[in-house]
Amino acid sequence: MNGLSRLSAMSGLVLAALSLSGCNILIPDTGATDPARFVQETYPVFYKPPGIDPDRVRPVNAPIPQRPGVPATIYNQTYGIPGATQMRTYGMPVVNPVSAAMYGEVRDNDFTLPAIPISRVDPEYMRQEVNYPSSEKPGTIIVDTRTKHLYLIQAGGKAIRYGVGLGRDGYAWSGRGVIQWKQKWPRWTPPDDMVKRQPEVRAFSAANGGMNPGLGNPLGARALYIFKNGEDTLYRVHGTPDWQSIGKAVSSGCVRMMNQDVMDLYERVPAKAEIVVM
Repeated sequence: MNGLSRLSAMSGLVLAALSLSGCNILIPDTGATDPARFVQETYPVFYKPPGIDPDRVRPVNAPIPQRPGVPATIYNQTYGIPGATQMRTYGMPVVNPVSAAMYGEVRDNDFTLPAIPISRVDPEYMRQEVNYPSSEKPGTIIVDTRTKHLYLIQAGGKAIRYGVGLGRDGYAWSGRGVIQWKQKWPRWTPPDDMVKRQPEVRAFSAANGGMNPGLGNPLGARALYIFKNGEDTLYRVHGTPDWQSIGKAVSSGCVRMMNQDVMDLYERVPAKAEIVVM
């Protein structure tokens, strides 16, 4: 009796399946691969104000409004409709993979430099090639203390531009000099007048041998020493662990660069390269 019940139930399921075959439930939906249907289902839906055709709207030909403290980037866009008020939009911050690679973690000698959070760095101060017509020969360094940029002159009216930070000493000297020598992971020796002003740095004075190289060393990963007429100007182009000081005027130091940038400059600058500080 139980066997007959099971057989009857199975027969019912088979009949139910056959009766549903007319609804195409067991047949694949091949219409989903139709290109026209795909376009119709995936085409973006725009808000259409009454009487406005979005396809006929054109960008407003006017400067992008700026707000103090917000750098102008590709994420600050302007849009509008004829007769409407111009609006400012902000996209999600997107990290440029090239910039992320340039400022990523670096293992150098016995030290590992941490990655720089480039989403917090003004793109104006990131390393980039720019148009920079100049009468200076390729390989010359130009430091613009006004805009806080360092240019390494290239052929064809180009230059590699780096952002820099300037301390009090960075404004103390200007003119033309020579990169007399370069140093990887230099020792830092504060000048005597700094030792007098800040007794806490006396432990790193010349008499005490200076500060050992390292991630916390104020000269960073590289230093380029500027001489004029064979004499040390005490003016340096150097790295800094304080990446937030780039593009700013700080309390002390000469010309600061992000460590990843000064390492790049170090490899590009030829021996006895000329430098112009203006």
